[in-house]
Formats: sequence, C-alpha cells, structure tokens
Amino acid sequence: MQAPLAELHLHLEGAIEPATLAEIDPALTPEMVEQQYRFTSFSGFLAAYKWTVERLQHPDHYRLVARRLRERLAREGITHAEVNVSVGIMHWRKQNAAAMIQAIREELPKAPLIFDAVRQHGGAAAVAVAELAAEFHAGFGIGGDEQSAPMSEFATAIRLAGGRFYPHAGETSDAQNVWEALAFAPRRIGHGIRAADDPALCRELRKRDIPLEVCLSSNVATGAVASLAAHPLRRLFDAGVPIVLATDDPAIFRTSLHREFELARHLGFSDRELEILRQNAFQYSSDRWSRRTSSAE
Repeated sequence: MQAPLAELHLHLEGAIEPATLAEIDPALTPEMVEQQYRFTSFSGFLAAYKWTVERLQHPDHYRLVARRLRERLAREGITHAEVNVSVGIMHWRKQNAAAMIQAIREELPKAPLIFDAVRQHGGAAAVAVAELAAEFHAGFGIGGDEQSAPMSEFATAIRLAGGRFYPHAGETSDAQNVWEALAFAPRRIGHGIRAADDPALCRELRKRDIPLEVCLSSNVATGAVASLAAHPLRRLFDAGVPIVLATDDPAIFRTSLHREFELARHLGFSDRELEILRQNAFQYSSDRWSRRTSSAE
C-alpha cells in the first residue's frame, strides 16, 4: 500500500525495538529483549510491557525512543500518528513526568499525545494523569487490566480531560465493558472487539460514529482472540461499526501498520474495503475531530 497511512493506536513504550532497548540498558542484548517479548497471554503481555518501561529511567531515554519512533514512522510512510504514553506508570514510579513528556515532545512535535492511566492503579492515580493531560493539551486514556476497576471509578479524571477521552475497552473482557466506556463520551475506543457480541452495541457505535481501534496482531498475541481466523473484525465492519486498523505495540508484537492491512486482506477485505479503513484513520484523527466540533458549533 503506497498511499499515506495514519496510526491512531500506538504505544510509545511498545514501539521500542530490542536494539534500542539494549542501547538504553547495556546489560541487555537484543536477544535478551526478544526473549522478554515472548508470551502467550494478556497477563504475559502486561509483564513484558512493565519490564520494558522499567528500563526507561531518564528523559534522555524517552528522547531516544521517541526519535526512533519518528524514524520508523517516516520509513513506513505514516504521515499522522497519535502516540499513547504511559504517564500513569511514570506517576506510579514517582518520576518527573513533565520532563519525560517534554523530551518526547521535542522528538515528536507534530504527533498528538495521549496520556494513559493504568486501570488497576485506580481513580485517584488517574486524576494526576488527567491533570497532566490538561496541562499539556494531550488526550487522556485508560489502559491495563479492564476487569480491575469499573469505568465509573475514573469519572473525575475523565471530566478533567475535557472531552479528550480515548479509553481501552472490550479487549479481554466483554461488551458491557464497552458500554461502560460509551457512557463517558469517548472520541474513539481502543480495541473494543467484544462489541461484536452485542448487536445493540454495534448499532450504538455506528449511530454515535465512534470508531474502534482494532489491532489484529495484538489481539492474537495476547490471546484476546484464539486465532486470526477467529477475529471479529469482519463482523464489526459488516455491522457498520467505524473501524481503524492500528498496531498497538509494534515492536513487542513484531508487526507494522502495513502488515496489519495485509492481515485484514487475509480476512477477506477487498482493496476497496482496505481503502475505507485507510481513510478512516485520517477521518477519525484528533485533528479532524477538532474541526468537526468547531463546525458543529
């Protein structure tokens, strides 16, 4: 696919290639990092992600990984990327989050950032993340273990984010988890694949024009779906749910946005349908959202 691409669900920390992490931590080799990136469950993925983030100790580390991501995006022809940053983990580790964020901004000046809180850390911790998101004019997201706390526990943090809400939901739990996220007027929903089990929910997503950020390789690798063939992407698309394809954590899942489109092709998506998915990523970007909102006013 030669046309420009947009990536709307991309975690900075999950895009760190083994060679880059070995550069940050000289005690590691790329092969040792690769070993950490091998798992067969969502809990295994969370452990690998946590292990990776623990290597990031200083603003210069974040500056390096952001630079490498910028270079990767350019190589892959991705002209617009919205980058999730694990600010909740920075806060939990009592790091100087503002300094880390500034380092990222220096290397990714044009990329909208989304500051993720950790669901299992609870609502009070999420408030601090939302306050930083408001300060830096960033989006606010909630990731982690979907079953650890109800979305209602994060109501204060979501309100502080000022409408820039990008939660993960319905990845490893159920359709009700997506309904709970919908109650807080998200702009997009990360994953959301369990919506396929609830026709009423699919109709609501279509009616409200709220897209799901679907990450095929991620869902297979974490066991969120049993196999690529079992993935509900086709059912969601055919139900009229707005869909964008994304990589989630491309280094950890050994994928790229181009590969995600090829996987969709294996699921029977035609060239015309793939083009719809490509255009959707631009249509549902935060920049377009702002323009739509302004026009409505």
